[in-house]
Amino acid sequence: MNLRSEKLRALLKLSHDLASPFHPLAILGEGNTSARLDRTTFLVKASGSSLGTLAKSDVVECRAEVLLALLDDRKISDVQVDQKLMAARVDAGARKPSVEALFHAWFLTLPGVEFVGHTHAPAVNSILCSPRAGEFAAKRIFPDEVVCCDVASVFVPYTDPGLHLARTIRQRTNDFIKRYRRPPRVVLLENHGLITLGRTPEAVLAAMLMAEKAATIWLGATALGGPVFLPARTVVRIAGRPDEALRRKVLKL
Repeated sequence: MNLRSEKLRALLKLSHDLASPFHPLAILGEGNTSARLDRTTFLVKASGSSLGTLAKSDVVECRAEVLLALLDDRKISDVQVDQKLMAARVDAGARKPSVEALFHAWFLTLPGVEFVGHTHAPAVNSILCSPRAGEFAAKRIFPDEVVCCDVASVFVPYTDPGLHLARTIRQRTNDFIKRYRRPPRVVLLENHGLITLGRTPEAVLAAMLMAEKAATIWLGATALGGPVFLPARTVVRIAGRPDEALRRKVLKL
């Protein structure tokens, strides 16, 4: 099996897992996924398709450079963005890529990022649609959250989906990388949803499920007086412990 076939199979499984009825993180046409093929191309979910039933025909191979160039074009119109999305397709007969292919293209340039997932997870969105969204991104409440989601998440204030969102995500993620010297595992979009990144599909899924679990616990704790946050020094220690590093390796995180 060649690289493209392997990545496509892994992307389809990840997509189906993210929309599994056992942990419904996305319904209908919500969310999207992507996988890096090489320095120049990547696979991404087609616009309007469903993660739960995603098929080979619903996945589009795109040229990254066509979309990355848009991030610095301040004069481009929405119509031109749509035209560029279609021009980015390797196969001219393929379906239109999701407009969020713009941020997928950029995330897949980061070191160690081979897969990206985006959903509108209900518990996470409950917090992202509240005044405490930034606090949820910055703090941690239990060890496994640190292991799977890192010491903090990127927080992106509400921005309309499309090119403007991709630019804001790039800016906020670069700020995170400057501070922590590594790409994030979780990016939280206010009033929208979350994005998880990883070297493997397992890493993307684990971060997504753990973020949703953390949000569920957060909401429950809030009803009982508010979550008790782990001290910052404890969070850093957990993230750096050798036994947790081994666990991340075993879990393919």
